[in-house]
Amino acid sequence: MRSLLFVPGDSERKLAKSLSSGADILLIDLEDSVALEAKAAARTIAAEFLAAHIGAADRPRLYVRINALDTGETEADLAAIMAAGPDGVMLPKSISGRDVEHLSAKLAVHEAEAGLEDGATRILPVATETAAAVFNLGTYQGASPRLEGLTWGAEDLSADLGALANRDASGGFTEPFRLARNLCLCGAVAAGVVPVDTVFTNFRDMEGLRVEALTALRDGFTAKMAIHPAQVPVINEVFTPSLDDVARAQAILAAFEAAGNPGVVGLEGEMLDRPHLRRAEKLIARARAAGRA
Repeated sequence: MRSLLFVPGDSERKLAKSLSSGADILLIDLEDSVALEAKAAARTIAAEFLAAHIGAADRPRLYVRINALDTGETEADLAAIMAAGPDGVMLPKSISGRDVEHLSAKLAVHEAEAGLEDGATRILPVATETAAAVFNLGTYQGASPRLEGLTWGAEDLSADLGALANRDASGGFTEPFRLARNLCLCGAVAAGVVPVDTVFTNFRDMEGLRVEALTALRDGFTAKMAIHPAQVPVINEVFTPSLDDVARAQAILAAFEAAGNPGVVGLEGEMLDRPHLRRAEKLIARARAAGRA
């Protein structure tokens, strides 16, 4: 998982086009990008799209962003899409790990009714969209085996906080949103799932996107969401380990193995300890997932 592209669930044209975007995951949206009066139609379109493509061998993974648990729309969303067997569900406005538990129970029922494998549907919460949610980013550990990642959002959080803006004059996030971002990263790592960075909303500014993606990668995020297909190649490039990085990681693994997996090894004049080994293992896993190792 490197790139996750939002696609409005009520647009057959955009859904069809998204299949060739290169995104690792398509986030078929039934929430914010779909007006209330269009949600019923969006459910039908999304279900038909899933049914038509879920069996294809060469396809992106197909997730659906449902409506939040407190909207009264969740059950209708799940009833429409689960028979087609989506790969996962994005849960917006998640408050804590208990929301993941709640959704997991719902998914188990729908999987049983649709004849799907129990636990097949993964969950990706958007975990920072309210002030209350920020305080609970440590509660996702052990919430559900379905939990695949954790991501954050700044737009709904800014509305909840009453912030006049979420970015400063230089384009960087202001302090409340940096706090949410950093806690989301720590919460994901603590839960043993993928930390996914939020969207970069200026879809014409590719250099700004690249800088933000590189910063996210530097800090520990391994994927990023996109709001436009043009953003996907940049995100994939940034979050795919380079051949040099792969070679370095393989050398570290080989050095530890050759030395009998001690606490510390020397490599090219540098002393490396177990954290270096863990970072190398994570990089190789990401490279394999991207077809790079």
